[in-house]
Amino acid sequence: MSGRPFLQIPGPTNVPDRVLRAMDRAVIDHRSPAFAGLVRGLLPDLARVFKTERGRVIVYPSSGTGAWEASLVNVLAPGDRVLAFDYGHFSAGFAAAARNLGFAVDLVPLRWGASVPASAVAEHLKPDHRAVLVVHNETSTGVRSDVRGVREAIDAKRSDALLIVDTVSSLGSMDFRFDEWRVDVALTGSQKGLMLPPGLGFVCASPRAIEVAAKGGSPRNFFDWRPILEDNAAGFFPYTPATLMLFGLREALDMLFAEGLEAVFARHHRLAEGVRAAVRAWGLGILCEEPDSYSDSLTAVVMPEGLDSNVVITRARDRFDLALGVGLSKLRGRVFRIGHLGALGELEVLATLGGVEMALRECGHAVAAGAGVAAAEERFLVLANAAEKAAVRAYGR
Repeated sequence: MSGRPFLQIPGPTNVPDRVLRAMDRAVIDHRSPAFAGLVRGLLPDLARVFKTERGRVIVYPSSGTGAWEASLVNVLAPGDRVLAFDYGHFSAGFAAAARNLGFAVDLVPLRWGASVPASAVAEHLKPDHRAVLVVHNETSTGVRSDVRGVREAIDAKRSDALLIVDTVSSLGSMDFRFDEWRVDVALTGSQKGLMLPPGLGFVCASPRAIEVAAKGGSPRNFFDWRPILEDNAAGFFPYTPATLMLFGLREALDMLFAEGLEAVFARHHRLAEGVRAAVRAWGLGILCEEPDSYSDSLTAVVMPEGLDSNVVITRARDRFDLALGVGLSKLRGRVFRIGHLGALGELEVLATLGGVEMALRECGHAVAAGAGVAAAEERFLVLANAAEKAAVRAYGR
């Protein structure tokens, strides 16, 4: 098939050429001064992405699932009771990971497509809960939860429960404020907003979490962050690190900072607004029904009665070399997901929407040719004009 493939799942995302070139090098000695210098530069810059001055970032050669485990076993002891919420495939998976590791999980079911309301935290949080688990951006539903509100609910109950947050599909794409929201442990993976291939897991730990881990936690070995933090002081790791991935990470961070984190978040919001306008023009629903909770990383599109989302996904892949996200678990066949995060801009999103639109039409959904693309174009132009006027007001010509 001619042309480049369009990878528009909600991660892994497209890896920029600059990052690929940065990784295309000979493997170096991971005990060398050159490697130590690389590591000592990376760690504070990763902290900048988490927006923390007090937290420490720990890097693992793993996926986000490994970061789940690391975030739990370092601060929780077997039998500790935790509060979790089931509002999507990954929030349910995070809770299952905690249960499998020997923690007592109180799981509160919510509607898939809803966010975690602070009121639910206040209602279900008990004095013996040692932690609250939250997925900031639920990748299966396209819903962002208010982490600040969750922290305020914990504080209002005068609880000392740790706040542990999954930021896998939000960090580097949407605003996340580790210090300001008083998060204790946050985790992410390399393959989404950080624009890298899969293979690195990251955990950001607050001073309180590090203190808790120093005194307790669960039996652990590879995911024990204590020896990692100790070796990181000299720029090394107590395991063989993913050296080439770290060179790619250096380039990816440089790209994020060159654009500016706030500009990165604004770009993702702009692209998401265009996609949402297209979905409405197609006469389809957005699974997230709360506009204040819309994800700027992805949109979960609800199918009309009688149309299986897997049919649309298959048509887009086979006909146009366009990869869309499937509906996961109970959403299988009911939604498809458009990823709009990472290294992309308006033109790539318009091409994606054109492919989705043609797949929908070929699968029998009645939509006027170009309706979604036109709606997205209009939304992009409106937002661009508004941004230009705001810049003029702020800085003058």
